[in-house]
Order: sequence, then C-alpha cells, then structure tokens
Amino acid sequence: MSGAPRWSRANGHGDERPRMTSSKHERQEGRNNAPPPSLSGSFQASLGHKRSASGNPRPISMAAAEERRYEERKVTERVYEAQIERIVPRTASPEKIQRRSAPGERKPADISRQKTAEWRPRDSKSEAAQVPWNPEVTLRPHTTAPLASRVSIPPLASTVPNAPQPTPLAELSLDVQEAAIVEDLLFAFMGYEGQYIRFAKGYDPTEERDRLSGPSFRILPGLDLSLHDLATSMLKMATYYSALEAFVDVQSREEFGSVNHALCAAVRKHLQDYIVMIAELETQFLTSETFTVHVLNIHTLPTSHLMLQLYSLAQQLLQKNGLLDDESEDEDDDSVEDYDKVIERLTEGGDLMPGNMSAKKLCKGGVVLGLVTQRLESMAGDPAARTLLTSLLRDASKPYMSMLNEWLHHGAIRDPHSEFLIKEQKSIKRERLEEDYTDEYWERRYTIRDKDVPPQLEGVKAKVLLAGKYLNVVRECGGVDVSKVVPDVPTTFDDSRFLENVNNAYAHANESLMQLLLTTHALPARLRSLKHYFFLNPSDYFSHFMELGNPELRKPAKSVNAGKLQYLLDLILRQPGSVVSLDPFKEDVKVEMNDMSLVKSLQRVVNITGIEQGEVLQPLSNQPVETDKNATGYTSLQFDYAVPFPVSLVVSRKTVWRYQALFRYLFSLRHLESQLSSAWHLHTRGTSWAHRSSNRALERWKRRVWTLRARMLTFVQQLLYFCTAEVIEPNWSKFMSRLNEGAENGEEASGSSRTVDELMGDHVDFLDTCLKECMLTNSKLLKLHAKLTTTCTMFANYTKFLTQELDKIDPDLSGGVKPSGMTSVQWRRFQTDRAAAANRSSKDGGGGGGSADASILSADDVEARFRNLHDLIRKWEHNFGRHLQILLDALNHYAATETVVLLSLCARLSTVNQGTEFTGLKADEDSMAVM
Repeated sequence: MSGAPRWSRANGHGDERPRMTSSKHERQEGRNNAPPPSLSGSFQASLGHKRSASGNPRPISMAAAEERRYEERKVTERVYEAQIERIVPRTASPEKIQRRSAPGERKPADISRQKTAEWRPRDSKSEAAQVPWNPEVTLRPHTTAPLASRVSIPPLASTVPNAPQPTPLAELSLDVQEAAIVEDLLFAFMGYEGQYIRFAKGYDPTEERDRLSGPSFRILPGLDLSLHDLATSMLKMATYYSALEAFVDVQSREEFGSVNHALCAAVRKHLQDYIVMIAELETQFLTSETFTVHVLNIHTLPTSHLMLQLYSLAQQLLQKNGLLDDESEDEDDDSVEDYDKVIERLTEGGDLMPGNMSAKKLCKGGVVLGLVTQRLESMAGDPAARTLLTSLLRDASKPYMSMLNEWLHHGAIRDPHSEFLIKEQKSIKRERLEEDYTDEYWERRYTIRDKDVPPQLEGVKAKVLLAGKYLNVVRECGGVDVSKVVPDVPTTFDDSRFLENVNNAYAHANESLMQLLLTTHALPARLRSLKHYFFLNPSDYFSHFMELGNPELRKPAKSVNAGKLQYLLDLILRQPGSVVSLDPFKEDVKVEMNDMSLVKSLQRVVNITGIEQGEVLQPLSNQPVETDKNATGYTSLQFDYAVPFPVSLVVSRKTVWRYQALFRYLFSLRHLESQLSSAWHLHTRGTSWAHRSSNRALERWKRRVWTLRARMLTFVQQLLYFCTAEVIEPNWSKFMSRLNEGAENGEEASGSSRTVDELMGDHVDFLDTCLKECMLTNSKLLKLHAKLTTTCTMFANYTKFLTQELDKIDPDLSGGVKPSGMTSVQWRRFQTDRAAAANRSSKDGGGGGGSADASILSADDVEARFRNLHDLIRKWEHNFGRHLQILLDALNHYAATETVVLLSLCARLSTVNQGTEFTGLKADEDSMAVM
C-alpha cells in the first residue's frame, strides 16, 4: 500500500494513505496544507478534555464539549492557515499571478498579512539555487502483482526537505500525548510513520531485505514512560505487518511455485482481516470517549500473537530462500562449494533466481509444507497458533495435493515450477531409447527429490513413486484412461483419507501393471524362452548349431561372419520336431561376437568398487575395451535378446548381461567338453593309440595321457552338471513359483501380495544367485577356473600333435612292416591315415611324407622326442592337479563362509584328484598366492 505522496501532519510530506480522522475540515485542509510546527494552547486544551493519561474520561456535558470543540476548530484553522502561509512556500497558479500583478486588486487582508513580522518574502536567487523536492509515483517493474501493490514506496519523513517539526512531547500534557500516540500507532499499524513514531534510522524502505525483515520504530523523546512502554510493545505488530506485506509481495513471484502462491493467498486473507480490525479501531478512536492506549493494547493482543506466528514462519521461509541472512554458520563453510555449484549451473545453462538467489536456495513445494508442519508440531500447545497454522497448511497443500492426485491416478506430472516430490526427466523418452528402457526410462526418468518430500509423504514416498510409474507404463501401453476423473479424492493433507488414497492408488496401479505384464505381454513365456536360449535347456538345438557352425566358429573372432551364424541359428530354430521351434519369441534371439574374453569381462565387473549396487553390471562403454588377440568364434560367441516394452522393465539390459555371462560360461564348458570328447574318440579309435606297442614305457605314457584326459573330462562334466542341475534349476523353480504365486491365489491376491518391483527384484536376485553359486562373482575363483580351463584346452588342442609324435616314436608303427598284434584292416587304415596326413603336411610346406620322416629318425631322436612328450604330460598333470587342489581348498573356504552349496561341488571334484600326488594335501603358501 504505497503510492503518491500527500501532505500529512505526521511527517510533513505527501503520501497516498488516507487520514486516520473523520474531521471534515482536516480531510479538506490536509490535502493542501502542512501541519504547524507547534500546537496552540487552546488546541492542547481541547485535546486534554478528550483523553487522560489513565484512560478515564472526564465528566463533561455534551453541549459544553461540542461548543468548546467548535470554537477550538476555528482557532485551529486560523493557526493552520497562518503557519502554512508563513512557513511553506507554495507555487501559485497562473491566475493568481495575474491577479497579484494587477494593481489595486489585492485585498486588504492579503496586504496586512504581507506586512506581518513573521512573513518573509521569497528570495528568487535562493529559490533557484535550491533543488526542489518533487517525489513521483512509479510502478515496480519486477512484479506482476495487482496494481495496488506495485505502487512505489513513499520516502522517509527524515528525507523531506524543510519538514515542519511537531511540538515536543515533553511540552504536551498526558492527555494530549496519549491522543497523539494513539493516532500515530494507528498509522504505524498500517506501516507508515506518524508525528512522533518514526522508522529507525537504519531502516531503508528501498532495500528488499529491510522490507522483508520489517521496520523498527522509534518514539521521539519526551513521552510518558507508561505510554512509552505500551506503545513500544504494540509497535511489534506494526513490524510484523510491514514484513508480511513484503513477504507476500516477494513470495508471490512466479518462480516460487504454486505452494508458495497458495500460502501467500492464505496470509493475504489474514492481512485483510488485520486491515479491517485497524479500521474498526480507528472508528472507535474517533467516536468513543473511552478509547485509550490501554484499550487499544487489549484489542490488539490476540491479533498481535497471530501476526507473530505469521511473521516467524515468513522469516524462516525467507532464510531458507536466502533472501535473509541465516544465523547458522554452516553456510559460510560451504561457500566455495556453493560457488562451484553456481558456476556449474551457469555452465549447464541453468538459471539464477531474482535477487542473486540461486535455484539451490529456492524453498518451495514440499519444503514449504514441511516448514509449516514442523512449526505446527512445535506450537501444538498453543490453540490459537495451532488453528492458524492448520489453516495455512490446509490452504498451502491444496495445489500440492492436486499434483499428487494427478500423479497417483493418471501417472502424469503437472509441475511447472519443479516443486513436486517426483522429478521427471522430460528429455528421456521411450522412443529415443533403443538399447535399454530400464536404466534410463524406468530408473532415471522419474526420481524422488529426497530433500523436497513433505513429512506427510515421507513414509509412503516409495509407494507414491511406484504408483505413478506403474500407471505411466500402463498409460503408454494404452491401458488406462487419462481423461477419467477420479471422484471424491482428498484435497488437503489433513484429510482423514489421505493415506488411504495413496495405498489404494498404489494397489490399483500395481495390479494394472502386473496384469499387463503377466497376461497381455506373456512375461512367464518370455522368461522360459530366455532359459531355452541362454541356459541351453533343452540343448538339442544347440548341439546341432555347434556342429553346423564349427567351420565358422573355429576362425578368429574378427573373421567370423556373424550374419552366417545368425542364418544357421534361425534355420535350426525353425526345424520341425525341435522344442524351440514352438517358441513364439525365437525371432528375438540374435547372434553377436564379444571380443573380450569371459574372464576379463567378469573381472572388470567384480573388481569395480565405490559404486552403487545395480550400477556394476552396466555396460562400461566409457572405459577402453581390451580385446583378446587370440579370441576365436568359440570364445567370443554370445546371444542377445530383443525385449519389447514394457517387458523390458523386468528383462532389462542389466539382466540380459547376466544371462549372457551365464551363457558364455556354460557354452565354454560345453565346448571344452566337446573338445575332450573328441580327444577321447581319437584315443579309442585311433590306430596308434589302440595298438599295443612293444615299448613298455610308451604304453605307460599312453595310459597317463588317457588318465589325464579322463580326469579333465570328469572335471568339466561335474562342473557343468553342478551349474545346471544344482544351481540354475533349483533357483529357477523358486523364481517361477514366486512369479506364479499371485496367479494361483487369484487376481485380487496378485495385486495385493505381489508388486512389479518385487518381481523385478526377484528376477535380479535369481540371476545374481546363479552367478554367485557358479563362482562367477569371485575374482579368486575366476582366476583358478581360468587356469584349469586353459590347461584342459591346451591338452585337447595338443591331441593331434601327440598322435603324430606317437606315430613317429612307436617302433612298431614307424617301419613299413605290419606289426604282429595288428590286423590287416587296421594296418591299411593306418597307412591311409598316415598318407593323408603326409599330403596335408606337404601342402602346408612341411615337405616329405610322414613315413619318410619316421624312417630317418635315429634312436637318439626317438629317445629325445619321447622324453619331451614325457615331460609335457608330467607338466600338464602337475599343473592340473595343483590348481585343482587349490580350487578345492578355496571351495571349502567359501562354502564355510559364503555359499554352502559349493560343498556339493567340492565333494564331486575331490574324486578327480584321487590317486595323484595331491590327494589329501592342502595348498601351500605359494599355491595360495595364486588366489
């Protein structure tokens, strides 16, 4: 309430405020004239009969009082007119100037007034040199508030030039002092200065911080002590009102959000009631003979208490917003960090709020509701304050509840000011996410603003988030009517149905999404399809695929034609009679090559520390990929699976990565088993291996080779059986039983007992358990496993080399004569095989046939070759047995400390080392160093 200045008897300068009097003559003269510097004795006497210091009116008859008041009004008018003409120079109108310049037209009264001793003619030079005081009314450009609150603030009384001073309070009687102070108090209650009550010297109304803190008032000296104490106590309410006016003006800006706007509207209602009360007090002051300072104090006490509560809440909000200095010292300690965050925000194209207030300090939405709630709890013992704060909380929470209901029942966010507890990343859209819906769309598009959650929603914030997310997914799949209006929903926090509304919305959203996933998009069938392809169950199609793709898979990884392998896989999956031929999702299986070995890929994951759970298995695209130069198609093959939305929420890229890790591990064991089985086939069908040589040492060597091959094959088969039959199958059965738990109990039980996030958690737990029990999440066990499989692979690959060397060093086969223990058919087949091998060797640049090479070998060469083969087998036996024993010791340790299921594997593998030098031995310190 500010505007153009007008003349007031209080401060001698103009403002737009209405006078606190109903005197007809004073309303007329106050617009044009300045008050006199002193009050005449008759005026003091006239005021004295109206007020007394004690507040008790004197018994005066009404007729005598009216007569004296009429006479005194005449005297006052004459004094007023004389003082104005004597003290305040006025700018005359052109008509008056013409009349004054015309001779003989002046009235005698004017001439006589000109000749009085108190009148001083104006000096033209001094008037030209003096800067005129010309205040103007302007509008504040920063606010979009109503026009009445945009009028500029009038200047201070101390800044008015040549302002007439009122009569000192010490020269006035107690009755006159009381009357003057009551009138000034009414002015101060409206936020304006009076004659004897002025703003403190440090207060600047042009400074926003001063207006928000509220002005401090000072009373001119000379006032009676009892009146001074009462006036000082009542002036606090004037400070509250002025501060609240500024608070409503500032907090009503657009960037402060709808909750602040609703709060300001509620505060504005109380300020309107306050204005009405002041008007009623003014009426009593002008009409009642018994209205004194004490009566004024009694009438303002309840309102002052309520204004104090509003003021305290406003100051707390302003400190949170950074518009006022916070008394806490922790802000100064983080000043450097704040500067960094401000620079970062500006670099990212962020915004800075008006008044150099960064968005970090902006207090809105749930924070505002939290402050009101906190203050309501602290003032629970004050009935008046509790009623006030309850009404404020009710009004302020209405826009927040509107956003909450829209989110709970429609899955949409209407939050233009970013004050809702759910934050939406609008840049993340489902159409733009081709790789992963879960990481971005599900987990990052909708997040909780943890610092902006109201206390009423703190316990159910997870349900609020999930309810909206579930409905959002269903809405995007066309399963919910957005235009449907949900009737009879709570609109405020104090509604008794508030928590019931959240729980019901959450249950409905969860049931809708579960029905969508389990029925419409056939999630169980999707999971069974994943098991077929990634867990090799059934594996008939995969054996056929390995057989047809063997020429391509044997190539180096960079030379493998993935398109050809994809064609072979599609051909096999469509063959009639196969189990997977009936799978409706076989089109989603894709073949791809991963240049990084399985062990390195797993070690990169398990060695990562310092990141949150769930982030470990994300693709590490930012880190350099170390490719395996010796990688082949067998070591790089992996399947991928295209999952449509919304099934991708459950089968995300993280879960697909887990499936791929398990597939590559099982595939490596299957391939190693196939290699060792081929070695077994060669050992049993090959002529050089089946022939009983006359050299006893050579026969013992062959038996050692057969034993080592059998141990390795048993190791691989036991490991493969353990991973499939004792790890994957039991965990799969548990997972599917939990998935079908809701369906068996009916649709209603499904919606209430099982949630989508629990389903997602169960799926991830199933895969993590399989990875852990398959020893793929322990770096030490991974290293041991890599050493053992490398030894087995080298042995399988060297089988052909060992066969060629055996042909050369066996004295019965090196010559051209058929051995006595060999049939003619076997001899002819052996010669044919040797000739074919010689032809292949000559084509490869080896030169000469196999028989020719064997014929030129001397006895020393044969002995040297046999010694080398003996040392090679002994080295393989030692490495395999040693690392296997270390693995057994490690399995015993981890079975006792982490995973008890490893005891079963330990018992199965212990038979592999029986009868060797490592039977019953513990790994020494050097061996444990490998771990």
